[in-house]
Amino acid sequence: MYILGISCYYHDAAAALLKDGVLVAAAEEERFSRIKHDHDFPKNAIRFCLEQAGIRSEDLEYVVFFEKPFRKLDRILMTTLQMYPQSWKVFRESMISWLIDKLWVATKLQSELGVPKNKVLFSEHHLSHAASAFLCSPFDEAAILTVDGVGEWVTTTYGVGRGNDIRLLRQIEFPHSIGLLYSAFTAFLGFEVNEGEYKVMGMAPYGELRYVDKVWKLVQQNQDGSFCLDMDYFSFHHSTDQTYSRKFVGLFGEPRSPKMLFFTEKTGFPKYFGAPPGNYKELSVQNQHYADVAASIQKVTEELLIGMANHLHEETGLKRLCIAGGVGLNSVANARILKETRFEELYIQPAAGDGGGALGAALWAYNTLLGKPRSFVMSHAYWGRGYSEGEIAQFLNNSSVPCQHFSSEDQLLDQVVERLTRGKVVGWFQGRFEWGPRALGNRSILADPRNPEMKDIVNAKIKFREPYRPFAPSVLAECAEKYFELPNAMKHSPARYMLYVVPVRLSEQATLPAITHVDGTGRLQTVFRQESPRYSALIERFGQATGVPVVLNTSFNLKGEPIVNTPANAFETYSRSEMDSLVLGNFLLDKVT
Repeated sequence: MYILGISCYYHDAAAALLKDGVLVAAAEEERFSRIKHDHDFPKNAIRFCLEQAGIRSEDLEYVVFFEKPFRKLDRILMTTLQMYPQSWKVFRESMISWLIDKLWVATKLQSELGVPKNKVLFSEHHLSHAASAFLCSPFDEAAILTVDGVGEWVTTTYGVGRGNDIRLLRQIEFPHSIGLLYSAFTAFLGFEVNEGEYKVMGMAPYGELRYVDKVWKLVQQNQDGSFCLDMDYFSFHHSTDQTYSRKFVGLFGEPRSPKMLFFTEKTGFPKYFGAPPGNYKELSVQNQHYADVAASIQKVTEELLIGMANHLHEETGLKRLCIAGGVGLNSVANARILKETRFEELYIQPAAGDGGGALGAALWAYNTLLGKPRSFVMSHAYWGRGYSEGEIAQFLNNSSVPCQHFSSEDQLLDQVVERLTRGKVVGWFQGRFEWGPRALGNRSILADPRNPEMKDIVNAKIKFREPYRPFAPSVLAECAEKYFELPNAMKHSPARYMLYVVPVRLSEQATLPAITHVDGTGRLQTVFRQESPRYSALIERFGQATGVPVVLNTSFNLKGEPIVNTPANAFETYSRSEMDSLVLGNFLLDKVT
């Protein structure tokens, strides 16, 4: 039995395909369309999933959409009517987009896939989130917490999963939303909403908690963990282009310009910014203010999530917790939930945001709606398109690209390690691309984490991005506890997906300067031989050469672009940057220096 799950029309459109309840393929549309956070109908992702399984759309038993469009339209209509006339632009633009495509999802699915109406199902947004976490977790029983911007009406749910059954016990509804609270600060700090939230998380360690009391003016948390926003500070419920109000600006000052370079006295002025401006000190003070705001909203967000998790534990008495929704990608908060609540284990699948709703919708239909027993645990993220040696060779031959081919993996790894230890930056393209927003060793850019200059080198020459953004360490799972403060690291599955930020051990921070953030932390990825045989072999070989079984890992893309999919994408990115070497499967390319 094949079931296809689909999410689209907000952001991070995706498709996921199950065969008898086991995942066959999953991908976000952006990897194919090359439009970052592509929200459109995921025709390319759907085509890939079907091709990966070797089937046609007629072979699908069901197609499941991740939310209920009419219920979402109900929320938009009710909200805009309540806020009229302030909301007239929201109403106009919503009606244009909804009447063109969003309202006719069933018809779209039938026409695009050629499936009859009785094969099209609809889940609920937060039920899809809950299913995406619990039904592919290793837990038979767990508490469930879903937190995002907004689905149909719901922004947060508490629930319990047992076997193949999910019960959502309580919910919080729009406009009260942690995701939208965080997004308002994302916009205030000069970043794009639904894209720059992780930049706020990266900026926060450079700040002091000077504005926590002011942030708490915007949101109130109750004893049962629930919360509400003071809507006088926000405008996302009635504006098409602004998420916060003038009252918000009165509290925190004028917003940061998106074009403003970020540097403080703590960071210094990065060399790749060029010469320091004449008003360097004045701009440092301004940036420090914004860093303090970032630190304060990050702290309040963590406290809100910990409060909800604590109440959920009290209510359920369960030891395990599954988290989903876009806020589940806040790796700092996740680590604090593990450390500071009574939950002993967490599970968060790698595409915790809306893209993961496609997976959740399919799992909900198979396990819960049809009552089929669970038979799938997600232990890795490699569910995207892969390319054979023949396909890679054909691309290289057609492009007349000089390269070396290695029939021996040992020889290939020796060559890559030799380049890394000489301070070279290497593009690493292997196997099937990752599900979710993190590069986890199949579409990665790699470097030596021991080199204190490497963070600036990668930022300046390859990523062209802000200096406050940290780089992640990939570490052999069995060695993780030597370098990072994460007890029983091998049993914590979120660490496989870079979903925990934890302290780098004080004794090892000088060993790993390139991946140690300003606050002494790292967003680690634990790497297992069974799921990542070649990547773990590379890290092991690097460890044999250096004594440190850790590599710096960042996503294989340039600023503002999706992570690469094809060999052509990888080669183009390599060519447009100052990356030194590129590994495509068993082929090694070097730039002439």
